[in-house]
Amino acid sequence: MKITFHGATQTVTGSKHLITLGNGKNILLDCGMYQGLGTDTPELNCNFGFNPKDINYVVLSHAHIDHSGLIPKLVNEGFNGRIFGTPATLDLTEILLLNSAHIQETDTAYINKIRRKENKKPVKPLYSNEDVKNALPLFEPVEYKIPYRVDDDIEIRLFDAGHIIGSATVVLKLKENNKTTTIAFSGDVGRYGDPILNSPQRFPQADYIIIESTYGNKLHDDVESYSNVLKKHIIQTCIEKGGKLIIPAFSVGRTQELLFALNELELNGELPCLEYFVDSPLSIEATEVVKKHKQYLNKNVQKLFLSDNDVFDFKGLRYVKDVEESKKLNTKKEPCVIISASGMADAGRVKHHIANSIHEKRNTILIVGYCEPHSLGARLRQHPDEVGIFGEKFQVKADIEEINSMSAHADYGDLAQYLACQDYSLIKNIFIVHGEPEVQQNFRKRLIKKGFYDVTIPELHQSFGLK
Repeated sequence: MKITFHGATQTVTGSKHLITLGNGKNILLDCGMYQGLGTDTPELNCNFGFNPKDINYVVLSHAHIDHSGLIPKLVNEGFNGRIFGTPATLDLTEILLLNSAHIQETDTAYINKIRRKENKKPVKPLYSNEDVKNALPLFEPVEYKIPYRVDDDIEIRLFDAGHIIGSATVVLKLKENNKTTTIAFSGDVGRYGDPILNSPQRFPQADYIIIESTYGNKLHDDVESYSNVLKKHIIQTCIEKGGKLIIPAFSVGRTQELLFALNELELNGELPCLEYFVDSPLSIEATEVVKKHKQYLNKNVQKLFLSDNDVFDFKGLRYVKDVEESKKLNTKKEPCVIISASGMADAGRVKHHIANSIHEKRNTILIVGYCEPHSLGARLRQHPDEVGIFGEKFQVKADIEEINSMSAHADYGDLAQYLACQDYSLIKNIFIVHGEPEVQQNFRKRLIKKGFYDVTIPELHQSFGLK
């Protein structure tokens, strides 16, 4: 038995980890797309490092594109096995993949228009809408905690990871030579005490663990504090300065957290009377999926649903689907709050809102989540005097603010709590993935100090034999 790491190695994107049994069966943990790695991104996404025809099963930890985004390409290139995930994960994956295909087809059409003028050959998108539809029949839902027998050699159990709705720690029991090996894959670990989601669940003792390390070198602010911080930014920007508060937010997870916080402010009589826009069709669809699977939300939210039939709605909220209506927000003079994708501000409608607002002192760009180092969001966090957007230079006059307590990723304190259910002496190796190199080295030292014996940081396409 061996494991090979084909993504999210010393970076936070492109999650793909391949387990190969002695009998030739191949299980792929996640099938994520690389994002935000500049000129290296296309090449990384074009080459899996393995033959898709050889994969028997895919298990998804959660729906985010950096964990699911290459499934249609996998199917297009010959995979025809089963794809496992929680019901919420599979529902979210469907809408995210359809959106991804639409973006690729649109971007490719624009690129080919330019290439034709330069007498260059046209390029193809990574996959099409049709490829997504061909993948959907392969989806097979697995509920939390219930052992799911895939075949005589493989059993799957999923445990709530608390990252986004449906996210899971994947625990595999693998039989080989009359022995059972247990491998646990964290996916992305959420935070303890999240206002909406359940805290990460304990999981059975493992022989090997694959763990994320996005924030393995830091501690977040208090997870419960962001409603009041959000109110403070609304008042300072919209009431006192008469400007726009623009919030880049991931369509899945962060947008719903923001809406929940704003609804909470309204219920407490503290929400400023303004217009609030969610300018992202995908965010609208994702919010409906979350409502469909509200049984996966924590007990406090489920209790709130008994008295408030929509915990993600409040006075003044408007959803924007139409492109022309989105464009009108850029010329709107009245103070307002605009929540729009993408969360790293590197694509989507929010990039246009930032470009049209960043030159005015009265406006604020509020960063509320992780931003890959090369993304626009990360560049804004450095408080530059000017920034490049769409190939143009813009003077940064707007305020750039952050809410660090809203991260959906565990910090090193959360990760230590997450691993506390394990007897460290029984773990043969723990593999650190999904983190920047310096962060991973720091996290590795922490794990060794905690008592883990063998802690490894894999390189891209590196294989390890599992004893």
